[in-house]
Amino acid sequence: MGELTDRAKGLANEAAGNIKQAAGKATDNARLHGEGVAQERKGEAQQAAGKVKGALGDDV
Repeated sequence: MGELTDRAKGLANEAAGNIKQAAGKATDNARLHGEGVAQERKGEAQQAAGKVKGALGDDV
C-alpha cells in the first residue's frame, strides 16, 4: 500500500473506533468500547506507517 492509502485507511479506522467507543459508553457496553479503542490504535499505527512511507518513499 502507498502512503495515501495507509493514511486514508488509518483515518477511517480512527473514526470508526471513536464511534464504537462512544456507542460503547452510551450503551454501557465494555466490549464495544474496547473494540473501539483497539480500532483507533490500529488507525493511528496505519497513519504512522503512511507518514514513514511518505518520508522514505513507498518502497518501505
